[in-house]
Amino acid sequence: QVQLVESGGGSVQAGESLRLSCVVSGGNIETMSLGWYRQAPGKERKWVAAVARSSGATYYADSVKGRFTISKDSAKNTLYLQMNNLEPEDTALYYCNADPTASDYTWSRGEYWGQGTQVTVSS
Repeated sequence: QVQLVESGGGSVQAGESLRLSCVVSGGNIETMSLGWYRQAPGKERKWVAAVARSSGATYYADSVKGRFTISKDSAKNTLYLQMNNLEPEDTALYYCNADPTASDYTWSRGEYWGQGTQVTVSS
């Protein structure tokens, strides 16, 4: 059973940075596609960034492109999201997602979720 545990959220001022971490257990992250999603109060959960299975190719939502960087450390079985130049609109609960059924060189939304970590950005 794949389990995901996020950390690294917090309260920051606009323009500052945070790095989120997602420790994966119960599976090798090289055999799954991984992604970050976020959900603001009263809104639906939205995709933020993803990394494809095997290839490591990365993908970003337009709203975070150029500011956020998704990466992974296979030795630590951990996924990261470096968030720079944060904006109040980035305030949300951030979730890690894993899909062990994704095909090589692709990413998809899987059934495994972490519990979320809160990011709050004030102006």
